[in-house]
Amino acid sequence: MPQLASVRSFRPPWLSPKVARTEILAGLVVALALIPEAISFSIIAGVDPSVGLFASFTMAVVISFVGGRPAMISAATGAIALVVAPLAREHGFGYLVATVILGGVFQIVLGSLGVARLMRFVPRSVMVGFVNALAILIFLAQVPELIDVPWAVYPLFAGGLVVMVFFPKLTKAVPGPLVAIVALTALTIGAGIAVPTVGDKGALPSSLPVPGLPDVPFTLDTLALIAPYALAFALVGLMESLMTAKLVDDITDTHSNKTRESIGQGVANVVTGFFGGMGGCAMIGQTMINVKAAGARTRLSTFLAGVFLMILCIVFGPLVSDIPMAALIAVMVLVAFGTFDWHSIAPATLKRMPVGEISVMVITVAVVVATGNLAIGVIVGTITAMVIFARRVAHLVEVSPVRDPDGTQVVYVVTGALFFASSNDLVSQFDYVDDPDEVVIDLTAAHVWDASSVAALDAVTTKYASRGKTVRIIGLNEPSATMHGKLTGELTSH
Repeated sequence: MPQLASVRSFRPPWLSPKVARTEILAGLVVALALIPEAISFSIIAGVDPSVGLFASFTMAVVISFVGGRPAMISAATGAIALVVAPLAREHGFGYLVATVILGGVFQIVLGSLGVARLMRFVPRSVMVGFVNALAILIFLAQVPELIDVPWAVYPLFAGGLVVMVFFPKLTKAVPGPLVAIVALTALTIGAGIAVPTVGDKGALPSSLPVPGLPDVPFTLDTLALIAPYALAFALVGLMESLMTAKLVDDITDTHSNKTRESIGQGVANVVTGFFGGMGGCAMIGQTMINVKAAGARTRLSTFLAGVFLMILCIVFGPLVSDIPMAALIAVMVLVAFGTFDWHSIAPATLKRMPVGEISVMVITVAVVVATGNLAIGVIVGTITAMVIFARRVAHLVEVSPVRDPDGTQVVYVVTGALFFASSNDLVSQFDYVDDPDEVVIDLTAAHVWDASSVAALDAVTTKYASRGKTVRIIGLNEPSATMHGKLTGELTSH
Protein backbone atom coordinates (compact mmCIF):
# COMPACT_ATOMS: atom_id res chain seq x y z
CA MET A 1 0.00 0.00 0.00
CA PRO A 2 2.85 2.50 0.65
CA GLN A 3 3.96 1.91 -2.96
CA LEU A 4 0.43 2.71 -4.21
CA ALA A 5 0.44 5.94 -2.18
CA SER A 6 3.81 6.85 -3.70
CA VAL A 7 2.48 6.30 -7.22
CA ARG A 8 -0.55 8.49 -6.48
CA SER A 9 1.67 11.29 -5.17
CA PHE A 10 3.49 11.47 -8.53
CA ARG A 11 0.33 11.18 -10.62
CA PRO A 12 -0.18 14.24 -12.85
CA PRO A 13 -3.19 16.29 -11.72
CA TRP A 14 -4.80 16.05 -15.17
CA LEU A 15 -5.34 12.31 -14.71
CA SER A 16 -8.28 13.24 -12.50
CA PRO A 17 -11.46 12.93 -14.65
CA LYS A 18 -12.79 16.29 -13.48
CA VAL A 19 -9.52 18.10 -14.15
CA ALA A 20 -9.04 16.31 -17.49
CA ARG A 21 -12.47 17.42 -18.68
CA THR A 22 -11.68 21.03 -17.81
CA GLU A 23 -8.30 20.86 -19.53
CA ILE A 24 -9.68 19.20 -22.69
CA LEU A 25 -12.51 21.70 -23.10
CA ALA A 26 -10.16 24.61 -22.36
CA GLY A 27 -7.74 23.37 -25.03
CA LEU A 28 -10.57 23.19 -27.54
CA VAL A 29 -11.77 26.74 -26.79
CA VAL A 30 -8.24 28.12 -27.09
CA ALA A 31 -7.66 26.26 -30.36
CA LEU A 32 -10.81 27.77 -31.86
CA ALA A 33 -9.77 31.26 -30.76
CA LEU A 34 -6.21 30.74 -32.02
CA ILE A 35 -7.17 30.14 -35.65
CA PRO A 36 -8.26 33.66 -36.70
CA GLU A 37 -5.53 35.30 -34.61
CA ALA A 38 -2.78 33.11 -36.08
CA ILE A 39 -4.04 33.92 -39.57
CA SER A 40 -4.15 37.65 -38.77
CA PHE A 41 -0.59 37.60 -37.41
CA SER A 42 0.56 35.79 -40.56
CA ILE A 43 -0.88 38.63 -42.61
CA ILE A 44 0.97 41.18 -40.43
CA ALA A 45 4.22 39.26 -40.98
CA GLY A 46 3.56 39.10 -44.70
CA VAL A 47 3.51 35.30 -44.94
CA ASP A 48 1.00 32.58 -45.85
CA PRO A 49 -1.69 31.88 -43.17
CA SER A 50 -0.39 28.34 -42.74
CA VAL A 51 2.92 29.74 -41.42
CA GLY A 52 1.19 31.32 -38.41
CA LEU A 53 -0.98 28.25 -37.82
CA PHE A 54 2.03 25.91 -37.97
CA ALA A 55 3.88 28.18 -35.54
CA SER A 56 0.96 28.11 -33.11
CA PHE A 57 0.81 24.32 -33.32
CA THR A 58 4.51 23.66 -32.71
CA MET A 59 4.89 26.39 -30.06
CA ALA A 60 1.96 25.11 -27.99
CA VAL A 61 2.94 21.44 -28.23
CA VAL A 62 6.65 21.94 -27.50
CA ILE A 63 6.21 24.48 -24.69
CA SER A 64 3.75 22.15 -22.94
CA PHE A 65 6.71 19.81 -22.34
CA VAL A 66 9.66 22.17 -21.86
CA GLY A 67 8.02 25.33 -20.48
CA GLY A 68 8.07 26.47 -16.87
CA ARG A 69 4.51 27.85 -16.53
CA PRO A 70 1.71 25.26 -16.75
CA ALA A 71 -1.50 26.39 -18.52
CA MET A 72 0.21 29.29 -20.29
CA ILE A 73 -0.43 29.38 -24.05
CA SER A 74 2.42 30.10 -26.45
CA ALA A 75 1.76 30.59 -30.15
CA ALA A 76 2.28 33.05 -33.01
CA THR A 77 1.85 36.61 -31.69
CA GLY A 78 1.45 40.11 -33.04
CA ALA A 79 4.60 41.39 -31.28
CA ILE A 80 6.75 38.72 -32.93
CA ALA A 81 5.04 39.33 -36.29
CA LEU A 82 5.97 43.02 -36.10
CA VAL A 83 9.62 42.15 -35.43
CA VAL A 84 10.02 39.74 -38.35
CA ALA A 85 7.76 41.51 -40.87
CA PRO A 86 10.41 43.91 -42.28
CA LEU A 87 12.88 41.03 -42.78
CA ALA A 88 10.31 38.83 -44.51
CA ARG A 89 9.20 41.73 -46.72
CA GLU A 90 12.70 42.79 -47.79
CA HIS A 91 14.61 39.50 -47.91
CA GLY A 92 12.08 36.66 -48.16
CA PHE A 93 10.61 33.82 -46.17
CA GLY A 94 13.86 31.85 -45.81
CA TYR A 95 15.49 34.65 -43.83
CA LEU A 96 12.45 34.85 -41.55
CA VAL A 97 12.77 31.15 -40.69
CA ALA A 98 16.51 31.53 -40.09
CA THR A 99 15.78 34.47 -37.76
CA VAL A 100 13.28 32.40 -35.79
CA ILE A 101 15.85 29.64 -35.26
CA LEU A 102 18.64 32.05 -34.26
CA GLY A 103 16.21 33.97 -32.02
CA GLY A 104 15.37 30.71 -30.27
CA VAL A 105 19.09 30.04 -29.73
CA PHE A 106 19.50 33.52 -28.24
CA GLN A 107 16.58 32.81 -25.89
CA ILE A 108 18.18 29.56 -24.74
CA VAL A 109 21.45 31.41 -24.03
CA LEU A 110 19.73 34.32 -22.25
CA GLY A 111 17.61 31.91 -20.23
CA SER A 112 20.70 29.93 -19.20
CA LEU A 113 22.40 33.18 -18.13
CA GLY A 114 19.50 33.92 -15.78
CA VAL A 115 17.70 36.73 -17.62
CA ALA A 116 14.48 35.67 -15.88
CA ARG A 117 15.86 37.02 -12.61
CA LEU A 118 15.54 40.53 -14.04
CA MET A 119 11.78 40.20 -13.54
CA ARG A 120 12.28 41.16 -9.90
CA PHE A 121 13.07 44.69 -11.08
CA VAL A 122 9.66 45.13 -12.72
CA PRO A 123 7.57 47.16 -10.22
CA ARG A 124 3.95 46.37 -9.43
CA SER A 125 2.79 49.63 -11.03
CA VAL A 126 4.40 48.53 -14.33
CA MET A 127 2.76 45.13 -14.01
CA VAL A 128 -0.66 46.74 -13.48
CA GLY A 129 -0.04 49.04 -16.45
CA PHE A 130 1.00 46.04 -18.54
CA VAL A 131 -2.21 44.18 -17.69
CA ASN A 132 -4.45 47.19 -18.35
CA ALA A 133 -2.68 48.03 -21.60
CA LEU A 134 -3.02 44.44 -22.70
CA ALA A 135 -6.75 44.51 -22.04
CA ILE A 136 -7.06 47.72 -24.08
CA LEU A 137 -5.05 46.23 -26.97
CA ILE A 138 -7.17 43.07 -26.98
CA PHE A 139 -10.33 45.19 -27.11
CA LEU A 140 -9.00 47.56 -29.79
CA ALA A 141 -7.99 44.60 -31.94
CA GLN A 142 -11.63 43.54 -32.09
CA VAL A 143 -13.03 46.95 -33.05
CA PRO A 144 -12.19 46.70 -36.79
CA GLU A 145 -14.16 43.44 -36.90
CA LEU A 146 -17.27 45.37 -35.83
CA ILE A 147 -17.01 48.16 -38.40
CA ASP A 148 -18.59 48.03 -41.85
CA VAL A 149 -20.05 44.56 -41.32
CA PRO A 150 -23.55 43.16 -41.91
CA TRP A 151 -26.10 44.18 -39.29
CA ALA A 152 -26.51 40.55 -38.18
CA VAL A 153 -23.01 40.65 -36.67
CA TYR A 154 -24.17 42.90 -33.83
CA PRO A 155 -26.98 40.72 -32.40
CA LEU A 156 -24.71 37.67 -32.78
CA PHE A 157 -21.94 39.49 -30.92
CA ALA A 158 -24.33 40.57 -28.16
CA GLY A 159 -25.80 37.06 -27.96
CA GLY A 160 -22.33 35.59 -27.54
CA LEU A 161 -21.63 37.93 -24.62
CA VAL A 162 -24.95 37.04 -22.98
CA VAL A 163 -24.25 33.30 -23.27
CA MET A 164 -20.76 33.64 -21.78
CA VAL A 165 -21.93 35.80 -18.89
CA PHE A 166 -25.00 33.80 -17.87
CA PHE A 167 -24.27 30.19 -18.92
CA PRO A 168 -21.63 29.70 -16.18
CA LYS A 169 -24.33 30.58 -13.63
CA LEU A 170 -26.21 27.45 -14.72
CA THR A 171 -23.22 25.10 -14.92
CA LYS A 172 -19.44 25.28 -15.17
CA ALA A 173 -19.11 21.80 -16.62
CA VAL A 174 -18.62 23.28 -20.10
CA PRO A 175 -16.79 26.60 -20.68
CA GLY A 176 -19.09 29.45 -21.64
CA PRO A 177 -16.91 30.50 -24.62
CA LEU A 178 -17.19 27.02 -26.15
CA VAL A 179 -20.98 27.07 -25.75
CA ALA A 180 -21.15 30.52 -27.37
CA ILE A 181 -18.99 29.47 -30.34
CA VAL A 182 -20.94 26.28 -30.97
CA ALA A 183 -24.35 27.93 -30.54
CA LEU A 184 -23.61 30.88 -32.83
CA THR A 185 -22.04 28.65 -35.47
CA ALA A 186 -25.07 26.36 -35.46
CA LEU A 187 -27.40 29.37 -35.68
CA THR A 188 -25.63 31.01 -38.61
CA ILE A 189 -25.33 27.75 -40.56
CA GLY A 190 -28.87 26.62 -39.78
CA ALA A 191 -30.50 29.96 -40.55
CA GLY A 192 -28.23 30.75 -43.46
CA ILE A 193 -27.09 34.05 -41.96
CA ALA A 194 -24.35 35.64 -44.07
CA VAL A 195 -21.72 37.14 -41.78
CA PRO A 196 -17.88 37.24 -41.81
CA THR A 197 -16.41 33.85 -40.85
CA VAL A 198 -13.05 32.37 -39.95
CA GLY A 199 -12.71 31.17 -43.54
CA ASP A 200 -12.71 34.78 -44.72
CA LYS A 201 -9.39 35.32 -42.92
CA GLY A 202 -7.54 32.85 -45.12
CA ALA A 203 -7.28 29.24 -46.20
CA LEU A 204 -6.60 26.63 -43.54
CA PRO A 205 -3.75 24.12 -44.03
CA SER A 206 -4.65 20.63 -45.23
CA SER A 207 -1.56 18.74 -43.99
CA LEU A 208 0.94 18.71 -41.12
CA PRO A 209 4.11 20.81 -41.31
CA VAL A 210 7.28 19.11 -42.58
CA PRO A 211 10.71 19.84 -41.03
CA GLY A 212 13.44 21.38 -43.15
CA LEU A 213 16.35 23.84 -43.23
CA PRO A 214 15.86 27.53 -44.05
CA ASP A 215 16.51 28.39 -47.68
CA VAL A 216 19.35 30.87 -47.10
CA PRO A 217 23.11 30.88 -47.74
CA PHE A 218 24.92 29.76 -44.59
CA THR A 219 27.44 32.62 -44.54
CA LEU A 220 28.63 35.32 -42.16
CA ASP A 221 26.78 37.89 -44.24
CA THR A 222 23.51 36.07 -43.59
CA LEU A 223 24.33 35.91 -39.88
CA ALA A 224 25.12 39.62 -39.78
CA LEU A 225 21.81 40.38 -41.52
CA ILE A 226 19.54 38.30 -39.30
CA ALA A 227 21.34 38.70 -35.93
CA PRO A 228 19.81 42.11 -35.00
CA TYR A 229 16.32 40.87 -35.86
CA ALA A 230 16.95 37.62 -33.98
CA LEU A 231 18.10 39.49 -30.86
CA ALA A 232 15.02 41.75 -30.95
CA PHE A 233 12.90 38.64 -31.51
CA ALA A 234 14.47 36.95 -28.47
CA LEU A 235 14.09 39.94 -26.14
CA VAL A 236 10.50 40.76 -27.12
CA GLY A 237 9.47 37.10 -26.86
CA LEU A 238 11.10 36.60 -23.46
CA MET A 239 9.72 39.80 -22.02
CA GLU A 240 6.14 39.06 -23.06
CA SER A 241 6.43 35.44 -21.92
CA LEU A 242 7.91 36.28 -18.52
CA MET A 243 5.37 39.04 -17.90
CA THR A 244 2.55 36.68 -18.84
CA ALA A 245 3.97 33.94 -16.61
CA LYS A 246 4.08 36.35 -13.68
CA LEU A 247 0.48 37.35 -14.34
CA VAL A 248 -0.64 33.71 -14.39
CA ASP A 249 1.31 33.12 -11.16
CA ASP A 250 -0.74 35.88 -9.52
CA ILE A 251 -4.06 34.65 -10.91
CA THR A 252 -3.51 31.01 -9.93
CA ASP A 253 -1.59 31.78 -6.71
CA THR A 254 1.16 29.40 -7.79
CA HIS A 255 4.86 29.75 -8.59
CA SER A 256 6.47 28.97 -11.94
CA ASN A 257 10.05 28.34 -13.03
CA LYS A 258 10.92 31.45 -15.07
CA THR A 259 14.37 30.19 -16.07
CA ARG A 260 12.88 26.99 -17.44
CA GLU A 261 10.23 29.03 -19.25
CA SER A 262 12.89 31.24 -20.85
CA ILE A 263 14.89 28.26 -22.09
CA GLY A 264 11.68 26.48 -23.11
CA GLN A 265 10.62 29.45 -25.25
CA GLY A 266 13.94 29.19 -27.05
CA VAL A 267 13.61 25.45 -27.63
CA ALA A 268 10.04 25.89 -28.92
CA ASN A 269 11.13 28.62 -31.34
CA VAL A 270 14.05 26.55 -32.66
CA VAL A 271 11.67 23.64 -33.33
CA THR A 272 9.11 26.01 -34.85
CA GLY A 273 11.73 27.49 -37.17
CA PHE A 274 12.78 24.07 -38.48
CA PHE A 275 9.09 23.33 -39.17
CA GLY A 276 8.71 26.53 -41.18
CA GLY A 277 6.79 28.54 -38.57
CA MET A 278 7.06 32.28 -37.92
CA GLY A 279 7.96 31.85 -34.24
CA GLY A 280 6.04 33.07 -31.23
CA CYS A 281 5.88 33.59 -27.49
CA ALA A 282 3.31 33.54 -24.71
CA MET A 283 -0.11 34.83 -25.82
CA ILE A 284 -1.64 36.67 -22.94
CA GLY A 285 -5.09 36.91 -24.51
CA GLN A 286 -5.33 33.17 -25.19
CA THR A 287 -3.75 32.46 -21.81
CA MET A 288 -6.49 34.46 -20.14
CA ILE A 289 -9.10 32.43 -22.04
CA ASN A 290 -7.39 29.24 -20.88
CA VAL A 291 -6.81 30.22 -17.25
CA LYS A 292 -9.63 32.64 -16.39
CA ALA A 293 -12.47 31.83 -18.79
CA ALA A 294 -11.99 28.06 -19.02
CA GLY A 295 -10.33 27.39 -15.66
CA ALA A 296 -7.35 25.37 -16.95
CA ARG A 297 -4.36 24.85 -14.66
CA THR A 298 -2.09 22.18 -16.21
CA ARG A 299 0.14 21.54 -19.22
CA LEU A 300 -2.51 19.31 -20.79
CA SER A 301 -4.61 22.28 -21.92
CA THR A 302 -1.58 23.88 -23.60
CA PHE A 303 -0.68 20.64 -25.38
CA LEU A 304 -4.24 20.01 -26.51
CA ALA A 305 -4.65 23.58 -27.76
CA GLY A 306 -1.90 22.87 -30.29
CA VAL A 307 -3.18 19.40 -31.17
CA PHE A 308 -6.80 20.55 -31.53
CA LEU A 309 -5.61 23.46 -33.67
CA MET A 310 -4.18 21.09 -36.28
CA ILE A 311 -7.11 18.67 -36.04
CA LEU A 312 -9.59 21.50 -36.52
CA CYS A 313 -7.67 22.85 -39.53
CA ILE A 314 -6.93 19.55 -41.26
CA VAL A 315 -9.92 17.34 -40.37
CA PHE A 316 -12.69 19.86 -39.71
CA GLY A 317 -11.42 22.70 -41.91
CA PRO A 318 -14.71 23.33 -43.76
CA LEU A 319 -16.72 23.42 -40.54
CA VAL A 320 -14.22 25.60 -38.71
CA SER A 321 -14.19 27.99 -41.66
CA ASP A 322 -17.92 28.57 -41.05
CA ILE A 323 -17.45 29.79 -37.44
CA PRO A 324 -18.74 33.38 -37.37
CA MET A 325 -16.12 35.92 -36.37
CA ALA A 326 -18.76 37.51 -34.13
CA ALA A 327 -18.47 34.55 -31.76
CA LEU A 328 -14.69 34.84 -31.45
CA ILE A 329 -14.87 38.61 -31.13
CA ALA A 330 -17.32 38.21 -28.25
CA VAL A 331 -14.88 35.82 -26.53
CA MET A 332 -11.98 38.26 -26.86
CA VAL A 333 -14.01 41.27 -25.70
CA LEU A 334 -15.08 39.40 -22.59
CA VAL A 335 -11.46 38.38 -22.01
CA ALA A 336 -10.39 42.02 -22.34
CA PHE A 337 -13.03 43.08 -19.80
CA GLY A 338 -11.93 40.39 -17.36
CA THR A 339 -8.23 41.12 -17.84
CA PHE A 340 -8.44 44.85 -17.03
CA ASP A 341 -7.65 45.63 -13.40
CA TRP A 342 -10.67 47.80 -12.62
CA HIS A 343 -9.63 48.14 -8.98
CA SER A 344 -6.50 50.01 -10.09
CA ILE A 345 -8.55 52.93 -11.45
CA ALA A 346 -11.20 53.04 -8.71
CA PRO A 347 -11.36 56.53 -7.12
CA ALA A 348 -10.63 55.11 -3.66
CA THR A 349 -7.49 53.38 -4.98
CA LEU A 350 -6.26 56.46 -6.85
CA LYS A 351 -6.64 58.58 -3.69
CA ARG A 352 -4.43 56.23 -1.68
CA MET A 353 -1.77 55.55 -4.32
CA PRO A 354 1.34 57.77 -4.51
CA VAL A 355 1.41 60.08 -7.53
CA GLY A 356 4.61 58.42 -8.76
CA GLU A 357 3.00 54.97 -8.82
CA ILE A 358 -0.02 56.26 -10.74
CA SER A 359 2.28 58.06 -13.20
CA VAL A 360 4.24 54.87 -13.89
CA MET A 361 1.04 52.92 -14.53
CA VAL A 362 -0.36 55.60 -16.87
CA ILE A 363 2.93 55.94 -18.77
CA THR A 364 3.17 52.17 -19.24
CA VAL A 365 -0.39 52.01 -20.59
CA ALA A 366 0.10 55.05 -22.85
CA VAL A 367 3.34 53.75 -24.40
CA VAL A 368 1.96 50.26 -24.98
CA VAL A 369 -1.24 51.53 -26.59
CA ALA A 370 0.65 54.11 -28.69
CA THR A 371 3.26 51.66 -29.98
CA GLY A 372 1.21 48.46 -29.88
CA ASN A 373 4.30 46.85 -28.33
CA LEU A 374 4.06 45.47 -24.80
CA ALA A 375 7.84 45.12 -24.47
CA ILE A 376 8.53 48.81 -25.19
CA GLY A 377 5.88 49.85 -22.67
CA VAL A 378 7.36 47.64 -19.95
CA ILE A 379 10.87 48.98 -20.57
CA VAL A 380 9.74 52.63 -20.52
CA GLY A 381 7.56 52.02 -17.44
CA THR A 382 10.38 50.30 -15.56
CA ILE A 383 12.88 53.05 -16.39
CA THR A 384 10.35 55.68 -15.26
CA ALA A 385 9.78 53.81 -12.00
CA MET A 386 13.54 53.62 -11.40
CA VAL A 387 13.98 57.34 -12.01
CA ILE A 388 11.13 58.18 -9.62
CA PHE A 389 12.55 55.79 -7.02
CA ALA A 390 16.04 57.28 -7.39
CA ARG A 391 14.69 60.81 -6.92
CA ARG A 392 12.68 59.72 -3.91
CA VAL A 393 15.61 57.96 -2.24
CA ALA A 394 18.04 60.76 -3.09
CA HIS A 395 16.05 63.18 -0.94
CA LEU A 396 16.26 60.83 2.05
CA VAL A 397 19.98 61.50 2.61
CA GLU A 398 20.67 63.86 5.53
CA VAL A 399 23.93 65.42 6.68
CA SER A 400 23.91 66.73 10.27
CA PRO A 401 26.96 68.54 11.76
CA VAL A 402 27.75 68.17 15.47
CA ARG A 403 30.55 70.40 16.86
CA ASP A 404 32.63 69.55 19.92
CA PRO A 405 32.14 71.99 22.78
CA ASP A 406 35.81 73.05 22.61
CA GLY A 407 35.47 73.76 18.88
CA THR A 408 38.44 71.60 17.82
CA GLN A 409 36.42 69.03 15.88
CA VAL A 410 33.17 68.70 13.97
CA VAL A 411 31.38 65.40 13.26
CA TYR A 412 29.13 65.16 10.22
CA VAL A 413 26.56 62.35 10.63
CA VAL A 414 25.41 61.12 7.22
CA THR A 415 22.14 59.16 7.05
CA GLY A 416 20.73 57.34 4.02
CA ALA A 417 21.79 55.57 0.84
CA LEU A 418 24.68 57.17 -1.05
CA PHE A 419 24.52 56.54 -4.80
CA PHE A 420 24.79 58.56 -8.01
CA ALA A 421 21.55 60.51 -7.45
CA SER A 422 21.99 61.33 -3.75
CA SER A 423 25.77 61.86 -3.73
CA ASN A 424 25.64 64.74 -6.23
CA ASP A 425 24.44 67.10 -3.48
CA LEU A 426 26.73 65.64 -0.81
CA VAL A 427 29.70 67.91 -1.55
CA SER A 428 27.67 71.08 -0.86
CA GLN A 429 26.56 69.94 2.61
CA PHE A 430 29.87 70.82 4.32
CA ASP A 431 31.22 74.16 5.64
CA TYR A 432 34.77 74.03 4.28
CA VAL A 433 35.68 77.59 5.34
CA ASP A 434 34.49 77.80 8.97
CA ASP A 435 34.91 74.18 10.11
CA PRO A 436 37.78 73.41 12.54
CA ASP A 437 40.94 71.62 11.45
CA GLU A 438 39.61 68.17 12.35
CA VAL A 439 36.57 66.87 10.47
CA VAL A 440 34.93 63.48 11.02
CA ILE A 441 32.41 62.04 8.58
CA ASP A 442 30.32 59.37 10.33
CA LEU A 443 28.74 56.92 7.87
CA THR A 444 27.38 54.48 10.45
CA ALA A 445 23.80 55.16 9.30
CA ALA A 446 24.69 55.33 5.61
CA HIS A 447 25.65 52.92 2.82
CA VAL A 448 28.03 53.56 -0.07
CA TRP A 449 26.56 51.98 -3.19
CA ASP A 450 28.66 53.14 -6.14
CA ALA A 451 31.71 54.93 -7.49
CA SER A 452 29.84 58.26 -7.64
CA SER A 453 29.55 58.20 -3.84
CA VAL A 454 33.25 57.42 -3.38
CA ALA A 455 34.12 60.23 -5.79
CA ALA A 456 31.92 62.62 -3.79
CA LEU A 457 33.65 61.64 -0.52
CA ASP A 458 37.03 62.12 -2.20
CA ALA A 459 35.93 65.57 -3.38
CA VAL A 460 34.95 66.52 0.19
CA THR A 461 38.31 65.30 1.50
CA THR A 462 40.19 67.20 -1.21
CA LYS A 463 38.35 70.45 -0.49
CA TYR A 464 39.21 70.25 3.20
CA ALA A 465 42.82 69.25 2.43
CA SER A 466 43.27 72.31 0.22
CA ARG A 467 42.57 74.38 3.34
CA GLY A 468 44.96 72.41 5.52
CA LYS A 469 42.25 70.44 7.30
CA THR A 470 42.15 66.68 7.93
CA VAL A 471 39.19 64.39 7.35
CA ARG A 472 38.48 60.99 8.93
CA ILE A 473 35.73 58.76 7.56
CA ILE A 474 34.33 56.36 10.15
CA GLY A 475 31.44 53.91 10.55
CA LEU A 476 31.68 52.27 7.13
CA ASN A 477 29.95 48.89 7.05
CA GLU A 478 31.87 46.05 5.42
CA PRO A 479 30.50 46.37 1.85
CA SER A 480 30.88 50.15 1.96
CA ALA A 481 34.42 49.87 3.35
CA THR A 482 35.34 47.46 0.55
CA MET A 483 33.88 49.74 -2.11
CA HIS A 484 35.57 52.81 -0.63
CA GLY A 485 38.92 51.07 -0.14
CA LYS A 486 39.08 49.91 -3.76
CA LEU A 487 38.11 53.20 -5.37
CA THR A 488 39.21 56.08 -3.15
CA GLY A 489 41.93 58.15 -4.79
CA GLU A 490 41.57 56.23 -8.06
CA LEU A 491 38.67 58.08 -9.67
CA THR A 492 40.41 61.32 -10.70
CA SER A 493 43.56 61.97 -12.66
CA HIS A 494 46.49 63.43 -10.77
